[in-house]
Amino acid sequence: MNNTLARLIGDKKDWKRMEARAAALPADYRTVYAEMKSYMWRFTAGDGMDIVEILREVLDLFETEAAAGRSVVEVTGADLAAFCDARLPDHDIYRDTLRATLDKVAAKLS
Repeated sequence: MNNTLARLIGDKKDWKRMEARAAALPADYRTVYAEMKSYMWRFTAGDGMDIVEILREVLDLFETEAAAGRSVVEVTGADLAAFCDARLPDHDIYRDTLRATLDKVAAKLS
């Protein structure tokens, strides 16, 4: 029981650190990161740690590329849904509908 509680508390602290890092990103990166989170959470398996790891990797990439002066669209490409899908482990029946919604957000940033 204590191990589970310790893991949950540690996961929560880690998540808060990730959220603080995301809040420090430039506005266009923050917008895309928030939309990606919303999109990707729909495909989580189990406790969600699979998506957290993917988001951590994306956050690392976004921090590096933002610091280099690249726009978020240069990093993700025009098809934001494809960028997300390439990182997700499985295909889901809802993905096409969600892709369309995500693409509308990305189109506004282009």
